[in-house]
Amino acid sequence: MENGVPYEYFRTHVEVVERGVYPNVRRVFIPKLCNHCDNPSCVPVCPVKATYKREDGVVVVDYDKCIGCGYCVLACPYGARYRNPYLGTVDKCDFCSHRLEQGLLPACVVNCMGRARIFGDLNDPESPVSKALKTKSIAVLKPETGNKPMVFYIGLEEALKGLPAKSIVINPKVGGVVEI
Repeated sequence: MENGVPYEYFRTHVEVVERGVYPNVRRVFIPKLCNHCDNPSCVPVCPVKATYKREDGVVVVDYDKCIGCGYCVLACPYGARYRNPYLGTVDKCDFCSHRLEQGLLPACVVNCMGRARIFGDLNDPESPVSKALKTKSIAVLKPETGNKPMVFYIGLEEALKGLPAKSIVINPKVGGVVEI
């Protein structure tokens, strides 16, 4: 609702993976969203430079420039982009940039009923996020892409063995983190 995403489309989604063998089966929920990569493959393929990485590290789409060609959709290894049928452009998570610019938290953080998402400053070594990164086992999705994703998952390996998982969504240049 925050970003006017059309029904049946998502800026983020949660992949449900089942692990184990009956009767010991568990579901693992893996949040998926734009990884705001340090080396995003979606940026160089845009023929009109509508997709770009801001100074603060957030990867965004300039809707006034976007022609909806979809090259960036194909280039994203995380499935984090879609063509918005109402706008005629591509869309994706942008950490609710409009909220960040007002000093507010991303809508997903504010609305997470389980309070599993947090947002903090990675440049502050005392922030809960910085402490978690120093003390927890973290992993990224598809590191082999070379995109250098900025979404880190805590306990991903354990989760895929059937234990609960948490993830951290990080944009160190913005100083923001979302723990999922």
